[in-house]
Amino acid sequence: MSVTGIIIAAVIVGGTGLFIGVFLGVAGKKFAVEVDEREEAILGVLPGNNCGGCGYAGCSGLAAAIVKGEAEIGGCPVGGAPVAEKIGAIMGVEAGAQARQVAFVKCAGTCDKAGKDYEYYGLNDCVVVNMMQAGGPKSCNYGCLGEGSCVKACPFDAIHVVDGVAVVDKEECKACGKCIAACPKKLIELVPYDQKHLVACSSHDKGKDVMKACSVGCIGCKMCEKVCESDAIKVEGNVAHIDPEKCTNCGKCAEKCPKKAIL
Repeated sequence: MSVTGIIIAAVIVGGTGLFIGVFLGVAGKKFAVEVDEREEAILGVLPGNNCGGCGYAGCSGLAAAIVKGEAEIGGCPVGGAPVAEKIGAIMGVEAGAQARQVAFVKCAGTCDKAGKDYEYYGLNDCVVVNMMQAGGPKSCNYGCLGEGSCVKACPFDAIHVVDGVAVVDKEECKACGKCIAACPKKLIELVPYDQKHLVACSSHDKGKDVMKACSVGCIGCKMCEKVCESDAIKVEGNVAHIDPEKCTNCGKCAEKCPKKAIL
């Protein structure tokens, strides 16, 4: 190949590359999607866990929703009040009071307290076990299966199975809701961090059936309801529920509960 041919080829390749570069640069500016500076600022103060606890696919989704007014300033459960305050400053609004929440497993039926109808040998997955006979080997069809699906789902290592029941570490929990979605029995809910008394039972069976299955299950006797002076606890569907907005944490319900189902 002659020198002239090499030069011509180089000029053609270089010219083509230059043309493509200019074209992409112009196209990038012409079709660029403008991003609100506040969105980028909010994304900068969010934790970056992309856990989905806010209800959006990730932190960028939440940031965009806050700027559009589709999500609350305190929409990030992981960041809590400190992050909400920073986002409020970016948006020029008051963040308001942000009450910390944590996950709570509504079951106290450990291996020594809850009965077992049969032995299960198989995958350590609550969804799979829940599809077994009678919803799993545990005598209480509402109780924690203890296979740790919630443990695997938690991105913060805040929940562990202890003696057959999942237990949440309040200090590590970020209230992202991953464990709630993973539990096939729907035993986990978010409660105020400062809530001192909680009903550790989800059974809707009648009292006599509960006592056959678990020694610490709520039997729906309503004794807790009768002693509560703030009308904060009600028995519905054979199981007690505490309203955190009304509860004064006096502890009378826990003292009166004959089955010690209120922790």
